[in-house]
Order: sequence, then structure tokens, then C-alpha cells
Amino acid sequence: MALHHAHPGEIVDLGPKGSGLGQAKTTAIIKTDHFEAVRLIVHAGSEIRQHKVPGEITLHCLEGHVELGVDPIPIVLKANEWVYLEGGVPHSIKAIMDSSLLLTIFLGHAVAHEKARHGFQTSSEGSHHDANCTRR
Repeated sequence: MALHHAHPGEIVDLGPKGSGLGQAKTTAIIKTDHFEAVRLIVHAGSEIRQHKVPGEITLHCLEGHVELGVDPIPIVLKANEWVYLEGGVPHSIKAIMDSSLLLTIFLGHAVAHEKARHGFQTSSEGSHHDANCTRR
């Protein structure tokens, strides 16, 4: 079954999950050739191991408290705080408490570079897939 992605003009509720945060799951919001938006749920004590993505990213902590493992100093991100990371920067995410974040990945330049590297012209295929994403 295909995941539902938001359509242009569709309103997406990013309000706090509150008491439902402990049972919430990561959900894909939108994915295009140029950007991807995901409501990322990270439960207390869990960690997304170090990885990197080719595009620039922003993380807006909607609720909770996480620590981003980036060099040289980890970044602590709490509810209502936002951070930008350049593409290709290795990072991990550790949840200090149950947390909900808006993750935006800007793929425009990265996708064009990858397609050029592999000799592709244009395509509607994406470059990032999260098997843990669920329907909104």
C-alpha cells in the first residue's frame, strides 16, 4: 500500500502529540525531487545511528528533547527550537525524552548532482526512503 503524501495546498497538523507521543510513529509528509518533509518520532532512550544525507537538512523540535551527535560539539534541541545542517554532515539523533521533530531535507542540488554522476536526465524517482514511515 502506498503512503499518503500531502498535496499542494493540503494542511498538515503538526500540533503536539501530547500523551499520544509514546505510541506515535514517524510519518512521511511530502517527497518530491527537490525536498522531503518527515514528522520524525524518536522515543526516549532510542537513537538513530550516525548517518548522513546528501542534501541540506533542517530539524524543528516540535516537542520533546533530543541530542544531535555532530562534530565537534553535540547540539541539544528542545521543543520549539530549530537547527540547520549542511548536506553530507554525519549526525546521529538521541532522544532524551519522547520527541517529535519536523525534518526537512533539501534535495534539489544533491539529486541533480547524483543524476548527473550516473548519467540520468530527469526522473520523478526520489533519493531517500524510510522503511519505518507510516501513513499519516
